[in-house]
Amino acid sequence: MNLEENMKRLETIAQELDSGEKSLEECLKLYEEGVKLAKTCLNSLEKTKGKITEIKESTEEDING
Repeated sequence: MNLEENMKRLETIAQELDSGEKSLEECLKLYEEGVKLAKTCLNSLEKTKGKITEIKESTEEDING
Protein backbone atom coordinates (compact mmCIF):
# COMPACT_ATOMS: atom_id res chain seq x y z
CA MET A 1 0.00 0.00 0.00
CA ASN A 2 1.10 3.55 -0.58
CA LEU A 3 1.16 6.37 1.96
CA GLU A 4 -2.35 7.58 1.19
CA GLU A 5 -3.80 4.09 1.52
CA ASN A 6 -1.95 3.54 4.79
CA MET A 7 -3.25 6.83 6.17
CA LYS A 8 -6.82 5.92 5.22
CA ARG A 9 -6.42 2.55 6.94
CA LEU A 10 -5.09 4.30 10.05
CA GLU A 11 -8.18 6.53 10.07
CA THR A 12 -10.40 3.46 9.79
CA ILE A 13 -8.55 1.75 12.63
CA ALA A 14 -8.93 4.84 14.83
CA GLN A 15 -12.66 4.96 14.13
CA GLU A 16 -13.03 1.26 14.89
CA LEU A 17 -11.15 1.63 18.16
CA ASP A 18 -13.20 4.69 19.12
CA SER A 19 -16.47 2.94 18.40
CA GLY A 20 -16.22 0.79 21.50
CA GLU A 21 -17.84 -2.08 19.62
CA LYS A 22 -14.76 -4.29 19.37
CA SER A 23 -13.61 -6.87 21.87
CA LEU A 24 -10.39 -6.34 23.77
CA GLU A 25 -8.65 -8.91 21.56
CA GLU A 26 -9.86 -7.20 18.38
CA CYS A 27 -8.75 -3.83 19.75
CA LEU A 28 -5.31 -5.20 20.49
CA LYS A 29 -4.97 -6.53 16.94
CA LEU A 30 -6.14 -3.22 15.49
CA TYR A 31 -3.77 -1.29 17.72
CA GLU A 32 -0.85 -3.47 16.64
CA GLU A 33 -1.76 -2.99 12.98
CA GLY A 34 -2.04 0.75 13.54
CA VAL A 35 1.39 0.99 15.16
CA LYS A 36 2.95 -0.90 12.24
CA LEU A 37 1.19 1.32 9.72
CA ALA A 38 2.23 4.47 11.60
CA LYS A 39 5.87 3.34 11.48
CA THR A 40 5.56 2.61 7.77
CA CYS A 41 4.06 6.05 7.16
CA LEU A 42 6.78 7.75 9.19
CA ASN A 43 9.50 5.93 7.23
CA SER A 44 7.86 6.93 3.96
CA LEU A 45 7.66 10.57 5.05
CA GLU A 46 11.30 10.55 6.18
CA LYS A 47 12.41 9.16 2.80
CA THR A 48 10.38 11.81 1.01
CA LYS A 49 11.85 14.53 3.21
CA GLY A 50 15.34 13.28 2.37
CA LYS A 51 14.60 13.36 -1.35
CA ILE A 52 13.22 16.89 -1.09
CA THR A 53 16.31 18.00 0.82
CA GLU A 54 18.57 16.48 -1.86
CA ILE A 55 16.66 18.21 -4.64
CA LYS A 56 16.70 21.53 -2.78
CA GLU A 57 20.44 21.33 -2.12
CA SER A 58 21.16 20.33 -5.70
CA THR A 59 19.06 23.20 -7.02
CA GLU A 60 20.78 25.68 -4.70
CA GLU A 61 24.19 24.47 -5.88
CA ASP A 62 23.12 24.93 -9.52
CA ILE A 63 21.83 28.42 -8.83
CA ASN A 64 24.82 29.54 -6.76
CA GLY A 65 27.32 27.92 -9.09
